[in-house]
Amino acid sequence: MTQAKKGLDGVSIGDSRLSLVNGTEGKLIYAGYKIEDLAANALYEEVVYLLWNGRLPNAAELEELRAALAVQGAVPAEVLQQMKSYPKSANPMAVLRTSTSALAFYDPDSEDTSIEAQKRKALRMTGQVTTLTAAWYRIRQGLEPISPRKDLNLSQNFMYMLTGTEPESTAVDAINAYMVLLTEHSMNASTFTSRVTTSTGADMHSAIVAAIGTLKGPAHGGANEEAMRMFMEIAEVANVEPWFNENIKSGKRRIMGIGHRVYKALDPRAAVLRERAAALSKASGNTKWFEIADQLANLARADQYFIERNLYPNVDYFSAIVLYTLNLDVDMFTPLFAMSRMAGWTAHIIEQQTDNRLIRPTADYVGPMDLQWVPLNQRR
Repeated sequence: MTQAKKGLDGVSIGDSRLSLVNGTEGKLIYAGYKIEDLAANALYEEVVYLLWNGRLPNAAELEELRAALAVQGAVPAEVLQQMKSYPKSANPMAVLRTSTSALAFYDPDSEDTSIEAQKRKALRMTGQVTTLTAAWYRIRQGLEPISPRKDLNLSQNFMYMLTGTEPESTAVDAINAYMVLLTEHSMNASTFTSRVTTSTGADMHSAIVAAIGTLKGPAHGGANEEAMRMFMEIAEVANVEPWFNENIKSGKRRIMGIGHRVYKALDPRAAVLRERAAALSKASGNTKWFEIADQLANLARADQYFIERNLYPNVDYFSAIVLYTLNLDVDMFTPLFAMSRMAGWTAHIIEQQTDNRLIRPTADYVGPMDLQWVPLNQRR
């Protein structure tokens, strides 16, 4: 048997209609559409419909989905009450993981794994995870969570549920673009986890909880938090070059958010988010964080080490600036990643189930053999 590379580099686990990641050329395609076109034009709901149905919706279909997500996004009062009992210092991803699991207790389709039930849960949970994310933002500040409004789309509702005020268009547009860009990314670690869980016959809540737990890791969804903490450590534009020389040129550190397992060209999502970060920073009147990030990226772009290894900013790099400029706490960045990725995860879960086989790879044993049993009283 041929051994796969460590980390399953270059291994395909099957066919998918959902997205294409071309790391060599820096391309990302959702079900046939370039990410740049979707980020510039699409509502998140349009991308959700595309992934779930294989085509873009017409006006009536889009409105039906928007309204359904707003209504179905309501979270049971019992789950919100449980969240109020959690320590206010709890990691937001741990809260999201636990609360999403608790949703299963109140979902009428929880244990039904038929395709029709899975589709109903996909709709329900995509709205609910957004509500949970906004709810924890308020609960840990001692504020009451806010239910989604039936007249708003998901990005508008998220901003409304954070603040309780009419959502501002610049912030909504930034959140919508972020969610579109993070919706789907082929067989990444959390998506693969969701498909492995689904392949066992487990329910959708279990698969999503498994995906959330995987996304929590700093090598996956937590990377944008680490990027922002790095920018905060640099603190001022004047410190960028000295920090780069002391930490990066010396080999002591690496730049969080630059480099990617797949992309050996500029991550197309990073290019879009750089533009969004620049516009949002200018509109907010605080351009410092964007300037720090952009200057650091320029230093890396001109450095031979980064040139030789094809290291470019990835989606986490400028998304950190976008989210921080919206006044979100740094540790809330990864839950926003999760709520954006819900459409992709649920689409993969349904795709896995429609042509399922238990995902069960092998491993090459390299341990000892034929050891002799030693009675307990003779062991040292």
